Parts: sequence; C-alpha cells; structure tokens
Amino acid sequence: MGGRGRLVVIGDVMTDIIVLPEGPLVRGSDRRARIVSKPGGSGANQAVWLGAMGADVEFAARVGSADRDRWMAYFRGFGVIPRLAGDETEPSGTLVTIVDPDGERSFLTDRGANLKLAPPDLPSLEAGNVFGVVISGYSFFAEGPRATVSAFAASALAANVDVSLDAASVGFLEEVGPATFRNWTQGFSTLFANAEEAECLSGSADLDTQMRELGSTYHRVIIKRGAGGAAIGGRDGVRLTQPAERVTPIDTTGAGDAFAAGFLAARQLGESEADALSAGIAAGARAVAMVGGQPPRGLILRAGTLPA
Repeated sequence: MGGRGRLVVIGDVMTDIIVLPEGPLVRGSDRRARIVSKPGGSGANQAVWLGAMGADVEFAARVGSADRDRWMAYFRGFGVIPRLAGDETEPSGTLVTIVDPDGERSFLTDRGANLKLAPPDLPSLEAGNVFGVVISGYSFFAEGPRATVSAFAASALAANVDVSLDAASVGFLEEVGPATFRNWTQGFSTLFANAEEAECLSGSADLDTQMRELGSTYHRVIIKRGAGGAAIGGRDGVRLTQPAERVTPIDTTGAGDAFAAGFLAARQLGESEADALSAGIAAGARAVAMVGGQPPRGLILRAGTLPA
C-alpha cells in the first residue's frame, strides 16, 4: 500500500442465518425456504472485502471465547489482521436475515459479545501507521461500545487520522433519533449512508439537501442510492454522481459494506474520489450478485478492477 498506513476497522462479528423464502411469509403457517449460514457483521464484512481487495487492514472486534480461534483463522484467510477479544460469558453475535423475492432484507439481531467491546480490545494509533479508521454505526447503538468507539474516534481525529462511519441501520437510527446519532458522530471525516439512512439523518428526500444538511456534521458525505448509483458531496451540496452498474440482485446483504470497502481500498491506493466511487459501485454490484455479506474465501479482488 505504498506506506500509506493501515485501515483499522471496528465493528461486529456475526453469524448470518439467511432465509430465502419461495414466496411471501404466511403468518401462522409454513413457507418453503432456502436457509444458509454465512459469516457476517457490518465491520467484519468491510474488513473481509478490504482484505480481498489487497488492502492493508486490521479488524478489531469481540467474539465468544469458544469461537475466537476459528474466527482468527477465518479473517487471516482473507489477509486481514484480526484483533479479536474473546468474551467468557457472552456468545458471538447472530443475525437472522429474511430476504424478499426482490432482494430486500429484514433483520433479527442478537449482538452477543459485540455489546461488550472495550478500550483494551482496540489497537493503538501509532504515528504514521494508520491511514484511516472505519467504524460501523452499529457500535453506537449500545452504551458500552459507543463509549469505546467514541473515545477511539476522538483520539484518531486528534492525530489527524480520517474516521469513516457507516450509518448501519435506519431502524436503529430512528430508535435513537437522527439528531442524537449526529451529535455522537459530529466531525467524523466521512459518512457512508444509503438513501433511506440519508433521508432519516437529514430530514429530506432531496439529494442535494441531504448533502448540505449532513455536510454540516461530516466533512464528506457518500450516499448509496441503489439502482440510482451513488453520490459524493458535503456542505456545498452534491459534487459528484455516478450511475449504478446493471446487475440482477440475489441478496443485498453486505452490499453497502462492500461499497465502503471498495471506496476506501481505492483511496488507500491513492486513487481520486471519482475512481474510488467507481470502485465502491463495482464492489457493491459484485456483492448483490451473491448470497451473504462477504466474498467467498480465495476470491482475490483489486479495488477498481473488480470482475463482473
């Protein structure tokens, strides 16, 4: 990575139980479905996609102690440096994802050991060794992890290290309140949000208004608009938009995480904002064409050159 430093990702490790029904759920009765188990968690997804793209990345999280060795080996298999604390009392997190026929998802979440993330679980910010910090918004939705990542983000910003944030979940954003979430994350370098999250956080459905409003909280705003492509902007409004790639979605789980990883891996390589946005769009398109939030083991990609 040309000495530009490592990306430090902080977030959840989850096991995703993915349910793909043959049709709409029937309340009080049965529906045939394909059910698969995949590694997941927003932070884990980002770290694995970054590793598959050849990025220099370290991932910090907390898992059940019984699973720690297995997860350590898993992340190393993608070239990720894992920094996983083992929890003796809580199991690793689990997420149930129900996928609609059009690829949209609904979630049931038990975060388990992720809720006990603590300052000793995180790496040090040695001068010159960290290119950027990437924090999953899920870390802000519970008091313990929020205190831990807030202090770490403040230290990173004080050391002139970029801090990127993924908005994570419109349901949780509505639960805590958009003003509260923005107050917790005021001054972060980059916000990644999908269209729903951007509307929730800004109070507007208009793209340029979203950029201007959110630009008062974050230095750079990146809005993922699904079939509408993606846009970058800030307090002066939209400055760059790019169209989506044509793809038939199979499962949109982790698409936003892949997008963020594509963008950040390209930036770590020194690519321009425009080229990084293209890399993010390409990674997101690749992600929706497969089941689960992470690429298969052994698939090696490069930011900006993702195969179809």
